[in-house]
This record gives sequence, C-alpha cells and structure tokens, in this order.
Amino acid sequence: MTIGSQLAWDDTVLPFQLDRSDIRGRVARLDGVLDQVLKQHAYPPQIEALVAEAALLTALIGQTIKLRWKLSLQIRGNGPARLIATDYYGPSEDGQSARIRAYASFDRDRLDPAAAPFSQIGKGYLAVLIDQGEGTVPYSGITPIAGGSLSSCAETYFAQSEQLPTRFAVTFGKSQVPGAAPHWRAGGVMLQHMPKASPFTAQGEGTGEGGLLTHADILSGDESENWTRANLLLDTVEEMELIGPSVQPTDLLVRLFHEEEPRVFDAQPVRFGCSCSEDKVRNSLSIYSAKDIAYMTTPEGIVTADCQFCGAHYELDPKTVGFEAAKSPNA
Repeated sequence: MTIGSQLAWDDTVLPFQLDRSDIRGRVARLDGVLDQVLKQHAYPPQIEALVAEAALLTALIGQTIKLRWKLSLQIRGNGPARLIATDYYGPSEDGQSARIRAYASFDRDRLDPAAAPFSQIGKGYLAVLIDQGEGTVPYSGITPIAGGSLSSCAETYFAQSEQLPTRFAVTFGKSQVPGAAPHWRAGGVMLQHMPKASPFTAQGEGTGEGGLLTHADILSGDESENWTRANLLLDTVEEMELIGPSVQPTDLLVRLFHEEEPRVFDAQPVRFGCSCSEDKVRNSLSIYSAKDIAYMTTPEGIVTADCQFCGAHYELDPKTVGFEAAKSPNA
C-alpha cells in the first residue's frame, strides 16, 4: 500500500513504520464501532468519555500484537467509575475484521458532574490481559492509575512492564456534522520504539526519578534522539487531524513525519462484536447447585442473564442449568 492509497478510514487501524528510526506506530479511527459500544447503555458524559478513550486505546494496542484471540483492558478504581472493561478480538484469518466491545460499571450517585472524567476513577490500576487461546498461558500486567489520563497510564505500563517507550495522542467526542445526528468519533496515534535483541535495563535498575523508567533509561544515543524527534513532531498534531474524517491517516502521517520516511502497511478493519452466547451463560451457571439456581429463578419461573457488553438478554429453564441439572437423566 502506498501513502497515496485511498481507503475508507472509519473503523480502521493503520500500522506504519518510520524508516529513519526503529519506531513503529498505529493510526486508529473509530466511528460506528464506538457509537455501537456506547449506545448499548445510557452512560453519563463522564463515563462515556472514559469508555471512548479505553476503546480507542484497545484498538491501538490490540493491533500491535499478533493476536489470534483476545486482548483486554481493565481499569478498576475506588471512585464512582468502578470498572471500565474492553476486549479486542483479533481476526481469526487474514482479511477479517477485528472486533471490539466495552462497558463500564459505575455509581451514578457518586459522580461529580464538575470533575474531569479521569478523576472519577480514583485510586486503582490499569490491567492489560492477553489470552492467545487454548493451549497457551494468559498474560497479565498492571500499572497504577496516575498521570491524568488513561493514555498516560498505558504509556507507563509499556515503559515499566515491557520496557518499550510508547506515546499516545488521542482525542474523542461527539461529532456535530450539520444535518446529521450527533454520534461518537475517536482518533489517535500510537508511537512505540521497536524492541532490540539486546536486553533492556532491568526494571528498578538505573531508573529515573521515583524509580519509574523513562525513555532515557531505556534508549541512548541515536535511538534517544530519534524518539525525542518523533515525539516533538507528534506534539504538533491537532485534534481534528486525529479524529478526521477530512484528513486521511496517510495524509496525516506525511504531514507529521515526512522527513522520517513513513511506510504504511495494510489497514486492519474493526467492528463491534461480542462473544456472549447461551452456551457461555449455561457454562457460567454450571458451578451452581439446584438450590442456588432456585434462588436465581424469577417469579415467572425462568433464570435470566444480560450481557453487559452488548445488552443481549437470555432466558433459561432453571431445570436445565446448574451442575445438578447436568447429572439429571431428565436434563
């Protein structure tokens, strides 16, 4: 694919590399995906903003990993925004779309309308979980909630847990196109210094102030200069360039990094997608006894379950769920 290629950029992630340096990146644009994620629930504005940022980060991070299953972000805190959870399902075959889903759990009565969305999380952590599917060991890493945004938390995670200098520039909000109903859009750029074969500085050794790794602790010489220059160039990006749709990602890369010789690869389409099913609901209920199932049964004589991600509603016969039902000859 060349820089001048014309593509429909909404709901895509475009990988690129800066050939003058060991820096890779992603440009993401979310439109219909984000709208579908958020329309499942009537979230307050502060929660919508947190879910939008988390979904955008998930798209950017998920595409950097050769996933054939799932990457998840979980943001947990002791504030009104108790949990933000996102999943990125990598395409099972080349050419297919990746899938994203997200939801939030929060205390509406504790939300502060005058406070910034990030402050609604309080103290807590951001966790990155990678599941490559059957036969593999899931990976997880965490970083404290700090830095003023979820993007800053993700940058800290990569510096501390992966020792990869990483930078995000993101924006999101409701589109106000004349003549059309407002809907959510998001866009962002991720930069990441590519890992070397040689070992990085061990965590906790030779780190910056407060024991936190900075890019200066990981990079040196020309690498550090290249990374600093790329970040200075990214600092010039404008919100409307990130979110589009009038500026194509390829044009954005040329504007920002033309002297760095950007090279783009095949764009990854993304769509809203949920993995819930009746079989999974039954499996989750299989640990309960008949007595537990009876407690869950509604006055109408059914067991119900709702997916927090997509809103799907399931109704089950209580006689057919639970570990005792599985053993019953009449099940």
